[in-house]
Amino acid sequence: MTDPSSLKPWQWPESHWRQRVNKVRAGRTLAPAWPDGKRCAVALSFDVDHETNELRDGGKSLGRLSWGQYGHRQGMPRILKLLAEHDVPASFYVPAVVAMLYPDEQRAVVAAGHEIGIHGWIHELNSVLPAESERDLMLRSADALERITGTRPVGLRTPSWDYSDATLAIIREMGLLYDSSLMADDTPYELLEDGAPTGVVEIPVEWIRDDAPYFMMSRFEGLRPHIGPEDVLAIFMREFEGAYREGGLFQLTMHPHIIGYRSRLWIVEELIRAAKAKGDVWFATHADIAAHAATAL
Repeated sequence: MTDPSSLKPWQWPESHWRQRVNKVRAGRTLAPAWPDGKRCAVALSFDVDHETNELRDGGKSLGRLSWGQYGHRQGMPRILKLLAEHDVPASFYVPAVVAMLYPDEQRAVVAAGHEIGIHGWIHELNSVLPAESERDLMLRSADALERITGTRPVGLRTPSWDYSDATLAIIREMGLLYDSSLMADDTPYELLEDGAPTGVVEIPVEWIRDDAPYFMMSRFEGLRPHIGPEDVLAIFMREFEGAYREGGLFQLTMHPHIIGYRSRLWIVEELIRAAKAKGDVWFATHADIAAHAATAL
């Protein structure tokens, strides 16, 4: 029998492309009524990448490393201050290297009542790692975050939302409650592996609800911010209003070194104000959303 890996995709037998599609897939929707009669849930999250965006590729650019440090020096204090002023919880996904560089920052996050989640060791790409290396880094990352913060993470966001064939199996081995790296729905759902239910809750992400695609910048490539903060707010607000109308979930992914500037952080405040003005919105961490969704399993 011909090895499918030697074939072009259009030559694959049906069994092969079905196996590829079914490796990790969305299962049943997990949408129990929100607590206390709330109509909509809002889950804010921040990927605290800092210097690891440069370090993960072996980069030595001092300029890009300083950009990451800005996330610690200015972005995180502004974000934590804003969340405290509005009494809103959030989830922070932290590479272990960042946690070791800035342990007091992570302790401050937990002390303020926010969630810390796994975000890789050095923001590595899982899909290029041997399975055993990925497993080792995941376990070491969880251990490092627990050692530094005193709390063991219950959720994962893979760096760059990058999944390997081994990622979900490692999540299950670690007994994590949820993942937040995939994009099959707007609503929490159960992950399937090879067609079988896993009991792992997915809190779906989307590039539309991420600050990076709108604001990323590279001097030596054609990558430039192409719309202004007001336009980004308009997109996020339409996503929130749609979630509210549907009685669903509004999940947002941000980065301290991107959203944390004086000309951008007001976007988050405007969203919080608009959601609070509804009077029946549940602000929750991703862990709280996942625990609630899991009651439908």
